[in-house]
Parts: sequence; C-alpha cells; structure tokens
Amino acid sequence: MEVRIVDFPETRVAVAEHRGAHQLEHETSKKLIAWRIENRLSLANHNTFGVHYTDPYAVAPSDHRVDFCVSYDARVQPNSQGIVSKVIPANRCALATHLGSRSNNSALIYLYREWLPASGESLGNFPVIFHYVNVGPHVQEHEMVTDVYLPLK
Repeated sequence: MEVRIVDFPETRVAVAEHRGAHQLEHETSKKLIAWRIENRLSLANHNTFGVHYTDPYAVAPSDHRVDFCVSYDARVQPNSQGIVSKVIPANRCALATHLGSRSNNSALIYLYREWLPASGESLGNFPVIFHYVNVGPHVQEHEMVTDVYLPLK
C-alpha cells in the first residue's frame, strides 16, 4: 500500500456529531445529508469527511465518537438537524487510500499496524481523518474511495 506524508490543510466544516454505538452512525450521517441538501451544497464542491475520535471496537458504545463533516466556509446557522460549525486543523499526516466498502478500512489498519511502527513517526494529537472521496446514493460499495489521513507529530 502506498503511503505519502502530506500536509492536510485547515478546513472549516459543518458537522453532525455522532455519540454512541457505531451501528447508529448512518442515522447521524443522514442528518448531515439532509442539511447538505437543504443548503444546496454540491458533492463536487464540498468535501465529505469523518473525524474518528474513537475505535468503536475498543470503547464502550456510549463512549464512541465520530464527527461527520462537509467542507463549508460559512458559519452554520441554527438548524433542525443539529449541525454545527467546527474546524479540522492543519496537520502533517500519513495518507493512504482505501478502495471498497467503508465498513472495513484496510488503509487504516495498514497505517496503524504496519506503517506506523516501521516508519519512525509518532502519532499526532488529532484523530484520524477520513476523506470520503466519492459519496452519494449512486456509489456502489466496490467503487468507494476513502483517503485516510493519520495525523503525525
């Protein structure tokens, strides 16, 4: 698997905050999708991210946290979906790309288990960032592309 060191730019985002069991993540993401449609944010011009604070298999369901985000430069106004404004800070990152279903991310596993221990690098102070390169109802599982950004010191 190819890994590159890149600079992830500071990115202002609109966020649906998920707290709880990972099986309910889709329900949270639907709030962001509804907000995105309501605000007419095109898939082509607004990137979609996941900021994964915890590993859902390593914490109690009640402690699991992930932010589902869409790049958005304006301030998020109060809304019925509970979407809020946040900033993903600039980070020096290891970048690897996963192809296929987002339920078992091979790039993330490779970065943590193989690349990081052999790299001489250390984890940074921000959670892993997924850039969901292609999203939407017409993207088939085998066509999904996810760039995984692992923040480094």
